[in-house]
Amino acid sequence: MSGTSSLTLDALDLSALLCSRVCHDVISPIGAIVNGLEVLEDDNDPSMREFALELIRKSARTASARVQFARIAFGAAGSAGASIDLADAEKVSRAMFADEKTQIAWSAPQALFPKNKVKLLLNLVVIASGAIPRGGLIDVAVTGGGEAPRFVLRAKGSHARIPPHVEALIAGTPEGGTVDAHGILPFYAGLVSRAAAMDVRFTIEGDEVTVTATPTEAGTGLPGAPASSLEADRPSDSAPPDTQLA
Repeated sequence: MSGTSSLTLDALDLSALLCSRVCHDVISPIGAIVNGLEVLEDDNDPSMREFALELIRKSARTASARVQFARIAFGAAGSAGASIDLADAEKVSRAMFADEKTQIAWSAPQALFPKNKVKLLLNLVVIASGAIPRGGLIDVAVTGGGEAPRFVLRAKGSHARIPPHVEALIAGTPEGGTVDAHGILPFYAGLVSRAAAMDVRFTIEGDEVTVTATPTEAGTGLPGAPASSLEADRPSDSAPPDTQLA
């Protein structure tokens, strides 16, 4: 899906919606930590205290995994340059789903890839998980070099389906011409895909949804596509931007 988005969000709205998404993802485990601490304070039963400690441990791991994933997928995380190690992307993806009903299989070269391409890959992992609401397997395959990669994500599980409205959101043409916190992730993935000069496609066959991202035709030569130097100029979290998201 290429081209210019018909819906444009200003920086404040985009930031607010992404923050809402991140907060939504961490509220549940943080709330569970608070509940566990309250049990430790009020209950002297050894079995209840052990239950509370285990709840705290598990919830802390979940919250940490989700924040670390978001730091790369939505933020300016990474090296001081414009590249991210695919091994880091694999690590945060596996941690993100470690306690979930969805499993991750990962096949990718050991290499640094341009930041926006890695961010796109991580956002597609989350979108692929939405294609199998009852859980299953997401097989992630990365081929090609960093400048012209190919991502193929196969989500297989019971009741697999292409998530509602996701194709229009990635294309930047959401139904009704608006986007909320629920739809911001695929909308943002579309913004990143265009910045990275990559097309995203969805297909479904039986209980398997395939998400494919490939370089746009003619790459950076397309009208409106970013110049190759733009990604190198994007800041990392070691040098936070004044006004724009990385």
